[in-house]
Amino acid sequence: VVRAAAVASAGLVIDPALRAVASAQGSDKPEKEEVRIGFIPLTDCASVVMASVLGFDKKYGVKIVPTKEASWAGVRHKLVNGEIDMAHVLYGLIYGVHLGVGGPKKDMAVLMTLNNNGQGLTLSKKLADKGAVDGAALAKVMAARPSNDGREYTFAQTFPTGTHAMWLYYWLATYGVNPFKDAKVITVPPPQMVANMRVGNMDGFSVGEPWNHRAIIDGIGVSAATSQDVWTDHPEKVLGTTGEFVKKYPNTARAVTMAVIEAGRWIDASLSNKTKMAETIADKAYVNTSADAINQRILGRYQNGLGKTWDDPHA
Repeated sequence: VVRAAAVASAGLVIDPALRAVASAQGSDKPEKEEVRIGFIPLTDCASVVMASVLGFDKKYGVKIVPTKEASWAGVRHKLVNGEIDMAHVLYGLIYGVHLGVGGPKKDMAVLMTLNNNGQGLTLSKKLADKGAVDGAALAKVMAARPSNDGREYTFAQTFPTGTHAMWLYYWLATYGVNPFKDAKVITVPPPQMVANMRVGNMDGFSVGEPWNHRAIIDGIGVSAATSQDVWTDHPEKVLGTTGEFVKKYPNTARAVTMAVIEAGRWIDASLSNKTKMAETIADKAYVNTSADAINQRILGRYQNGLGKTWDDPHA
């Protein structure tokens, strides 16, 4: 590594692949070569999955084993207890654990940001048929009809200290709806949002893609807002782990980070790469949906389920 730095300082260009091989075999060799990374079935798990599928991990001397998790609460439990090494995870979850908010307290580490934007707020088609197609209209409908067919208005987010709770609370409050008094808010894992809306358990939800678009495809929901409407270019998922893991396996942490960064660059490099990514993560082993639920919004091509379409440069 010192020798490579000396050559670089002399003005010579070192091939990145050669540098990666040298690092993997030298003093930067990963201490732990197999790394279990938890993920939730969401579009933004893509760089972790593709780092494994395309073999970018091997380039840096590690083997990434993506492990599909059922809920963010499960991810938190497994991270804290060492059942998984890292996770594709809500940045608010990592900070919540670090501060001991709403659960166990443990020193945590954010290795990198995986994505910005790309989440959404969906209202049920039944509610939209009553006129609630956006925040302002929702507030009017709720004011005119304090109960929704004899029950409380119910909205779902994915984790108490997560971004989706933040978007939901802020968005409702913006239009004069107190999320703690005027509605019931429940926690539902992302992959279960559409099924719960289909059977009438909720009137709206805040979640990551592809579940907002899936609700439109299935004819049960409409897009009321995107998370970038609420906070443009907000941080979203991160590659998170414990402080203990980083201290014990610093080279492994660096190697995995480099592999995931390279996978992200590969995804962003072309339309064909994005298409391949969508087809790959749509598989049952990962997100378990159709590719068409993924491949439009990753390109910024949005529709609200009511005939409106637009291109979103912040998607």
